Amino acid sequence: MRGTSSAPAGLHALGAAGPYRSRNQEVVCDVRGEPVAELSLVPWLFAQRNIRALRRATPPDPERRRKLLTRAGWLFASGSVDGVSPDSYHRTVAEVSGIPVATVRQLAQQVGEYAATAYESVSQARPVGAADSWRDQRARRGSGVWTRRGDVLMVHAPANSPVVHTAWLDALALGYRVAVRPSQREPFTAHRLVSALRQVGYDNDQVVLLPTDHPTADRLVAEADVALAFGSDEVARKYGSSTLVMPFGPGRSKILLTSGVDAGRHLDTITESVAGHAGTGCVNATAVFVEGDPEPVAEAIADRLGRLPSLPPGDERARLPVRLTATARALDRYLRAEAGDARALLSADTIVDELGDGSAVLRPAVFLLDRPDAPQARIEMGFPCVWVLPWRREGDWMAPLRDTLSLTALTNDAELIESLVAEPTINKIHVGDHPTTWTRPGLPHEGYLGGFLMQTKAVIVN
Repeated sequence: MRGTSSAPAGLHALGAAGPYRSRNQEVVCDVRGEPVAELSLVPWLFAQRNIRALRRATPPDPERRRKLLTRAGWLFASGSVDGVSPDSYHRTVAEVSGIPVATVRQLAQQVGEYAATAYESVSQARPVGAADSWRDQRARRGSGVWTRRGDVLMVHAPANSPVVHTAWLDALALGYRVAVRPSQREPFTAHRLVSALRQVGYDNDQVVLLPTDHPTADRLVAEADVALAFGSDEVARKYGSSTLVMPFGPGRSKILLTSGVDAGRHLDTITESVAGHAGTGCVNATAVFVEGDPEPVAEAIADRLGRLPSLPPGDERARLPVRLTATARALDRYLRAEAGDARALLSADTIVDELGDGSAVLRPAVFLLDRPDAPQARIEMGFPCVWVLPWRREGDWMAPLRDTLSLTALTNDAELIESLVAEPTINKIHVGDHPTTWTRPGLPHEGYLGGFLMQTKAVIVN
């Protein structure tokens, strides 16, 4: 975390033998380009030794796992971790990620809640016919038993939101040992969460933090038993065929507004889906499909989002993300090149609103398209950017709605809802006034993680 002097603070790796300061240091800067911390990047041999140490370790018994995760969740969200208060952590993450501090606080609370309930939540994925131990009485007459597919999970984590770190908590609850490779842009959430787990009693050889470069991270994915990898379409293609790596690519979350539904009554839900969490998450809506004339809906969204203020991330009133000005301008150039013939209703000239200190607010962008299969609807930008399109119940009407992480359907059509729930490429269906960003512990994200981490085998014990 930022120290009291002008020198950046040291952020060490957290290995199986304790904190480790490497000679290879990566400077973590804030959105103005000012140094905040020096992150230790570990070499391959150090990382490999830690994976092997995790594999040799024995996990805590189930009841102890439950207690430790509950305590760690509270500590992460509300306590002092390694002498760092929640407020200091929130403000540091806001400074380096550009996510508004109020949003960071909200998301950090979610991480704490997920940790505190992870042991109970993970049981939702266990098949009804399976016991969680061979010691269960059912095994005496023959039963399915839910067991791990391996011992070590490797997590290749992104920087778009603190809440991405809820993804690997289920693995700890199941007895996996976990290695986290944090993003070099925002390593503070992962560092705080691993530190909180250790502070409440998790042994060092149960969960490690291994900041490293991309080539080493790729080798670690192969070294572990199973892995989670977050990133772009390229990451999804790279690991999509592997049964040992679960890739998390772009969300491409959407809203569907059918005819006869008053868009004005649902405008809060629509705009929260687009701009909630500062528009940085995979569950933020990037396309709105309208059965009927989409223009009035697009204009209403643009009017509402256009009122959001441009403020630095440390301001409690901020609701939009901030990036280094050069980064913001690069994003703007990319967006303009990809928008093509789309009509811009908001931020027509630029999404960049400079704050005068080397940083810039990413202003919301709203575009109107004239056909449901427009390729721009697949573009996901990491800030409030939404494409509004017409949708018609003709031909392959499901096609524009496929390949979706979270879909909010504003409709009263039961047959349509039935079809949406049955569609295998849509992971979450929210019917009515539930934003695409809505969730709670215990619900699947892209399926239950336990379905990937665990297997069921037949066991009979005399």
